[in-house]
Parts: sequence; C-alpha cells; structure tokens
Amino acid sequence: MTSLDPVLDKDGVRLTVEDTVATVTLTNPDKRNAQNFALWRALAQAGRSLPGSVRVVVLRGEGKSFSAGLDRQAFTPEGFDGEPSFMDLARGTDAEIDASIAEFQEAFTWWRRNDIITIAAVQGHAIGAGFQLALACDLRVVAQDVQFAMRETSLGLVPDLTGTHPLVSLVGYARALEICATGRFVHAEEAERTGLANLVVPGDELDSAVRDLTAALLAAPRDAVIETKALLLGVADRSYDEQRAAERAAQGRRLRDLAGLAD
Repeated sequence: MTSLDPVLDKDGVRLTVEDTVATVTLTNPDKRNAQNFALWRALAQAGRSLPGSVRVVVLRGEGKSFSAGLDRQAFTPEGFDGEPSFMDLARGTDAEIDASIAEFQEAFTWWRRNDIITIAAVQGHAIGAGFQLALACDLRVVAQDVQFAMRETSLGLVPDLTGTHPLVSLVGYARALEICATGRFVHAEEAERTGLANLVVPGDELDSAVRDLTAALLAAPRDAVIETKALLLGVADRSYDEQRAAERAAQGRRLRDLAGLAD
C-alpha cells in the first residue's frame, strides 16, 4: 500500500500510510496538541486502522510542541461539548470510573504491539498525557528543545495513561518517583542520559533523524524483528532461565522458517 491520502483524519489525529511506514500526527498546533477524550478515541481508532503491511509507526505533533497534555477544559464543570467532564466521571461508581479510564488507555496501549515498532518524534513540550504518549512508543527521537514533565500529581491526580510502567523501566523507580512527584521538566541532555530519549538532535534535523532510524529498522527481516521485540518486552516477567528458554524457542522458530520447515 502506497498512499499519502489520510487513512484517518478526525478529532486532532491524522493517519497516513506509505508502504511499510505509517505516520500518526497530532494536528491541533494552536492548542499545542492538547488532548481530549475525542482525540484519545481517534488515536485508538488509528491503531485499529493500520494495514497489516505496516512495520514502523511514527508519532509526531504539528507545531512547536509535541503535546502540552490534557486540555484543561476537561476540568471545568461544562467539559467538552457532548462529552462528560472529569466532574461527571467522578460522580460515577468505581466500576464506571475504571471502565472510563480503561477506554482512555486504549489510545496508549497499541503502540507496543509486537508486529510494529513505534517512534515518537518529540519537540517542545511533552507534558502529562503528552509525556505518557511519548512513553507509549518503543523509541523516542527528541529535539534539543524538548521538555518532558509529568504534572498529574500537581493537579491532585496520578499518571493513569500507561506511562508509569515504561517510565520506571527506563529511568528506575527513584528517578521516576522524583520526576512524577515534583512535576519538574526533564530536558534533552537528561532525557538522553537516562534513556528516555534514544537520540537528541537539533530541531531542524528531527525529521531526517527519524527517517534514518526508520530506514535502519526496516533493514532487518520483519519476522526477526517481531520475535526480538517480543523477547525484550517479556524480560520483566521472566526469570533468567525462563528468558533463556524463550530465546531458544524463538530461535527455533526462526531457524525452521529460514529452512522452509515452518509448521
């Protein structure tokens, strides 16, 4: 499939596909790509709309900021037109609140699928929900002006859009706690040093750096990349010996496939 016509273009999210590469773009630069419930539904739909040929998904935001986080209108009594406000959600039962948050999280979960590799191209502010969206991706290429921050605790909330697991995995518990509890900014140098960023480049080189990384990721056979990603994602849930066994099983599948002996 080769097309730059949008597969999806709604509620601040645009999905385009060119051969094996998809691009998901946040398209509301006037509001620094602030997020709302409709945008989260559109992001989840983008994940469901990916053609099977896609191997790499690039996530980017138009304008000066990747995403300034949750649109503060969600905290007002009126909320968004046709949408419940946080005040409305808070009046629900525990089960209703849980179900609502689980639906929101769907926008952030599909980026770790084994059959794709996802890259967040991050410039400017990536705050709160914006930080968590960048963390949802496998890799992050950032501009030198990047400013990550987890501001939920300053609002009396907790990060609940799947960002806590990758954050702790990348920087460790103590630093993750300090970042979340203080809400401070993490700039490019620290992001690269602590593993939040795979690569830091000048802002005008962000697109070319992502293209180069994408090309490198596409150079290896797809099935080998899929197996390797699954192996690495499973490390946290396996013992050393269980990981050894998983490696053996994965390699057996690859050898049989290469020899034309796959089941």
